[in-house]
Order: sequence, then C-alpha cells, then structure tokens
Amino acid sequence: MRFTLKQLRYVDAAGRTGSIANAAGELSISQSSVTAAIDALENELGFDIFVRTPAKGIVTTPVGREALEHVRGFLEQARHLESDLRSIKGDPRGKLHIGCYVTTAPHVLPLMLRSFARDYPGVSIDILEGDLMTVSDSLLSGKVDVAATYFGIVGDHKKTFPCDVAFTRLFTARPHAVLSADDPLAARRRVTLAELAERPMVLLDLPFTTDYFLGLFRAHGLEPRIAHSTRSSEIVRALVAGGFGFSILNIRALDREAGSGFVSRPIADNVGNPDYGLVTLKGVRQPRIVRAFLDHCRRLKDDDVFAPLVLPV
Repeated sequence: MRFTLKQLRYVDAAGRTGSIANAAGELSISQSSVTAAIDALENELGFDIFVRTPAKGIVTTPVGREALEHVRGFLEQARHLESDLRSIKGDPRGKLHIGCYVTTAPHVLPLMLRSFARDYPGVSIDILEGDLMTVSDSLLSGKVDVAATYFGIVGDHKKTFPCDVAFTRLFTARPHAVLSADDPLAARRRVTLAELAERPMVLLDLPFTTDYFLGLFRAHGLEPRIAHSTRSSEIVRALVAGGFGFSILNIRALDREAGSGFVSRPIADNVGNPDYGLVTLKGVRQPRIVRAFLDHCRRLKDDDVFAPLVLPV
C-alpha cells in the first residue's frame, strides 16, 4: 500500500479532532492537505474512513474507527522508533509524553522532572493532565507513554485500566484531613472520621474520587455533610482555609501549607493505603526514553524524594 507517515498523521488528527478544519489548525497546514491525505488513504483501503457531514464536520465510520486504531498504533510505534534512533549515539533523546492525575501534577511532577531534565537534557516533556479516566484513556490510546496516577484507589484497578498494565509504585498516598487552622480539631495530633462527619465537608468532586472519599465514611457507617464541592484541589484548600468546612486529600501541598490558613492532620481510622506511581502498558516494548524515566523515578523513590508528600500517621 502506498501512503506516507505524514498522511497517516493528518488522518489521525482528523479523527481525533472530528474536523478537517480542526486538524489543519492543530497541524498548522491547509485543509486541502488534510482532505488529500484522507482521500489518498481511503482510496488505498477501498472504503470510507469518514462520512463528511455538511456544517457538522466528519463522522468516523465503524470500519474507519477500526482503521484509525491501527493507524494510531502504528504512529505510536513510529514515534518510539524515532526516539530509539535518536538515542543510538548516547543518552535517550526525543519527546516523552506523560499523563498525570490533575490534582497531583503540581506536587509530583516537579520532583520527578527537575533532576530528570538535568540528567537527560536531550529529552523534552509533553504533559497531559486529567482525571482518572482521562489519564487512563490517554495511556490506552497511545497519547502518552506513561501515566502518573493513583492505582487501585477505586478498588479493582481494572475499573480505570481495563487492559494489562505494569505499575511502578512510588509511594503510598494514605488520605488525610485538611482543616481550617481555626478549627479546634487543628490542635489535635490526629482526628477521627466520626469527628469530621459532624462538620461540613468540602468535597473534591472528580470521576471516581467522589465515591472514594464518601466511601471512607460509609465504610464506618458514617455519612458526611457535603457543603461544597469543586473539581479543583486548590479551591478545596482555599475553601477550607476560609472556614467553609474540612476536606480529605491524599497528597500534601507542602509549599502552600505554611501560613495558608489550613493544616493537614492524619486520620486515626482505617482508611486504606492507596498507592501512587507510574502505569505503563504491559507487554509493550518501551523505548529507551521511557525506560530511562522509569529507572529515574525508581531511584527517586529509593532516595525517599516523595516522602514529604505523605502525612505520617
């Protein structure tokens, strides 16, 4: 079959963005170039990948959806090949694509990337942030090489990673209470779920996390009083500091805690110990650039670099 890597990238962009115009804008090329690439590939395959709908962009056909999955898999392997070829003469080079659970990104990524960038100056980093499902989907679709996220926080990890994956644990992220500095419980060394349930709660409301946080209470026969909810952990901390209630989080914000108006306290009850780390697809030969990143993070773990993110019980 006769088609180029560039044409496949154009077709993939059209499928991802759902529009020839959007694909052209993303790639900084003309719409006619995208259209020509689609036409060329459809002619080679003998079937339509997309249905053109006036004023509505393009819609992927059922057989086109299967074709695009193969195209994306090939493009992923091509990107890995390019990275490996660039690395033959020395240290890994190229672009590393990392997916990261959005509320943890400001805290874990600087620890991971500061020394990695110093040790591997030939590597550039592309970061995709999102909730648990967004990060999972980005890994499964090949948009990222590795996902930095919680593992098993919703019980069976198959709920968020339905295929076989490999997990590199970096630390255990036991949940802790976040309290206003003016709350009487802030003077305590530890707090209980029963004490927290008597207060209004500021809930971090993201897919899966809502059930997770509420489940901590329900497992002990308690029902928290949800006063406010937000999709931002930064707003959670701001509301707590403002005296609007308590919250529960899994990672400390050390650089934001001093003089911020909120404090973190361990929870005395059994609240489980979910792990945080790096997820990659099992059975996939990882390029040197990914293997170097995984090894680097393992060394950081051995040096207890992530320990300050976890509140001691």
